[in-house]
Amino acid sequence: DDPDDDRPAETMSSDEAAADDLSGLSGFFFYVFIVHPATAWILRPGRFEKKKSIMYAIGFLAALASIKTGLEMQARGPNHYQLLGVTRASNPLEIKRAYKKLSLQLHPDKNTAPDASERFDEVKKSYDVLMDMELREVYNKFGPEGIASNKRFDETQFFIELGVFYITWGMMVFVLTLGKKSGDARQWCFTGMIVMLVCEIAIMTARNNPLPKELFPTSTEHEVVWLMHSLFPAFMNGCRSLGAFLFIDLDAQARQLLLALQEQNKDILLVLRDVQIGVQTIQAHGGGGGGAGRLAGSGAATTAGLPAQGAAPITRATPTGKIKELQERLQNSNTSVVKAVDDLKSEGQKSSSFGFYAMIMGYIAFSYLFSNN
Repeated sequence: DDPDDDRPAETMSSDEAAADDLSGLSGFFFYVFIVHPATAWILRPGRFEKKKSIMYAIGFLAALASIKTGLEMQARGPNHYQLLGVTRASNPLEIKRAYKKLSLQLHPDKNTAPDASERFDEVKKSYDVLMDMELREVYNKFGPEGIASNKRFDETQFFIELGVFYITWGMMVFVLTLGKKSGDARQWCFTGMIVMLVCEIAIMTARNNPLPKELFPTSTEHEVVWLMHSLFPAFMNGCRSLGAFLFIDLDAQARQLLLALQEQNKDILLVLRDVQIGVQTIQAHGGGGGGAGRLAGSGAATTAGLPAQGAAPITRATPTGKIKELQERLQNSNTSVVKAVDDLKSEGQKSSSFGFYAMIMGYIAFSYLFSNN
């Protein structure tokens, strides 16, 4: 009887695995072809203020990912711990008590509900798995699929599967983030993949479940890994949208600075030419004024006074005035240029160091979360 009972379970597990693969593929296309364009519409320049656009986009992505993941978890149904109403820390005696209580409630002879027999079988299956310590360990790490295929943890096989998954997603991230605007997004995605890889290795290779029992009393390692894998497409497309929105074209800004400097040089040349003309004019007038003073000594004061009164416009065109005007123009232009250069430096440093600091913070948070477990 046991082989006959195992075959349907194995077939069902294969169907569930295929359904999970199909769900992951459909989720990927859902995020790429529907969610990403919708997020880009929210982040379109001029639609909202910059801060509001970012907040709306993050809220939209978080809500959508939560709803989608919640529906998928509901479709997967409760795990064995949840079915029996026990936790990962429950001992065999507590599991047996919970099973007896539920079996009395759900036994087909005592329960007339249409799905009583099906629920009773599920509870019985959960009890059989959790009471067998070897099967329980396999279920925690690999889920129902691992029990159906009689899977055991093999370090070599684990790292091969891990490499296939992350190399595949890494190539996909690289292709989807091609282009100048997606440079920061690619860095964020790869940083997230590194953090997720470290978490997955730590969770799957630990002898005991490292998840805090107070926060995740019934969650298994397999469910946590599945949750990370299912949320990564949302994270990747969020990085793509925000990266394109926050992108600053440093080359374009450098070209604008060069054009501004070119215009500044033109202004300087024009002012210098005016200064040169003014100097030549003053020299010419100065030579004539000296001859008149020598010819008429008594009228020199009067002659010298007339230009002083009628030369108010000429005073503004003196070399000293032109030099002051040149200094003011240079100061104004230099202030704007220095500000633009500082912005370029700050943006460059911010974009270059964001991924590194994010990875460090993720590692610190991960170590703090699991250090005492």
